[in-house]
Amino acid sequence: MCVVCFVKALVHVFKIYLTANYTYSFRSRPAAFRWDDVRAAGGGGGHRALTCVAAAAGVWLLRGAALGADAPGRPTRGARGPAQCLRRQVRELPGQLASYALAHSLGRWLVSAGSVSLMTRALPPLLQRGQERLAERYRGRRAKLEARDGNEIDTVFVDRRQHPGSHGRGLRLVICCEGNAGFYEMGCLSAPLEAGYSVLGWNHPGFGGGSGAPFPQHDASAVDVVVKYALHRLRFPPAHVVVYGWSIGGLTATWATMTYPELGALVLDATFDDLVPLALKVMPHSWKGLVLRAVREHSSLNVAEQLCRYPGPVLLLRRTQDDVVGTSAHERPLPSGGVEGNRGNELLLRLLQHRYPAVMAREGLALVTRWLRVGSLAQEAAFYARHRVDDEWCLALLRSYRARREDERDKEAGGPHGLPFPWLVGQGLSPRRRRQLALFLARRHLRNVEAAHCSPLEPEDFQLPWRL
Repeated sequence: MCVVCFVKALVHVFKIYLTANYTYSFRSRPAAFRWDDVRAAGGGGGHRALTCVAAAAGVWLLRGAALGADAPGRPTRGARGPAQCLRRQVRELPGQLASYALAHSLGRWLVSAGSVSLMTRALPPLLQRGQERLAERYRGRRAKLEARDGNEIDTVFVDRRQHPGSHGRGLRLVICCEGNAGFYEMGCLSAPLEAGYSVLGWNHPGFGGGSGAPFPQHDASAVDVVVKYALHRLRFPPAHVVVYGWSIGGLTATWATMTYPELGALVLDATFDDLVPLALKVMPHSWKGLVLRAVREHSSLNVAEQLCRYPGPVLLLRRTQDDVVGTSAHERPLPSGGVEGNRGNELLLRLLQHRYPAVMAREGLALVTRWLRVGSLAQEAAFYARHRVDDEWCLALLRSYRARREDERDKEAGGPHGLPFPWLVGQGLSPRRRRQLALFLARRHLRNVEAAHCSPLEPEDFQLPWRL
């Protein structure tokens, strides 16, 4: 009995030592991979995604009119004289200071709560238990990456390529982009992990063991080095890499797939099209101008724009009990309440209108908008059956269009996923056929999940996007 107790005590002490070393020595470790190790690796096997012009030129984000484009009716910057520019700068200085203060105080609390000091002091015990689970149960390997801006990024990698399991899931790597207060130790990583995939989790700058602050530009630099690490050091083929973004993680997920278009697929869970409507919902109406400026200049989360620049397979997961990414009726065309006010609806509409503009004109757009108001799975199935959508006819039409267009084009000039978007399929169809095709495409790109925004996603609900 004494021998058994001694062994148990020894195991417990050894476990405490490993955990302490795993947790507290991380900041003193050298970086396992740097953003510029790509060149040192000699090109990483010739993947076209690795030489993307955007990535080679450095990290960048899409920016709209609020970020510097000249407003309609104003003289162009080149036409303004020095005196005009100086007066404009002086006039806008108070607004710039106020928007900066809002973005770096209350804005940071709302957008990136996981990086504020109160959270970082309260969460270490929970993060430590999550690290123990990943290290002991799944043999997760923690690594520090150095991003282009100098921030240190905390990552964990679970490799299942030696034992890929059913359907070879372990051969695919899922890069998990966490949300507002999400950490890989206890965040969205668990769903693809328990579903059997290899996973690469990372924490936003300023979260967990990482350095910096989670503003969009820093987040883009972080996911940039994470993708390079997956492709160059972990040696996953781009086609086997799936990017999964939950909530605000949709920004970094869409940035990664936009910048590296050869990545295999994109899954967005409980995310939104743009931060502005959500910010206006929680702030006083009198602050509208200030909120717009603060978001556009410091926290511009333009998920829909970036999504439309990715040519590969996409799946949107809409939480039917999600009250976080919903907005009120006066800020959007769809009614408020339940799934009807979910910003994921706008994300789907923007995607389909970009990819299939002929299908989503008038009749198609109207029907998909009605379909998005249906919340339960039973109602969704009834709605689909009522419109008598012929899945086989839709598939045959899409495949025929793709084959015809590829024959007309130089196949080598195509994108990383074949025929690039937009597709003009649907021209000349009757209104009834156009509605059926629009509904077919909507149901292939969006799935309802009966869960709240912060509920852990069940492993069976994590699925790869539809491929034609």
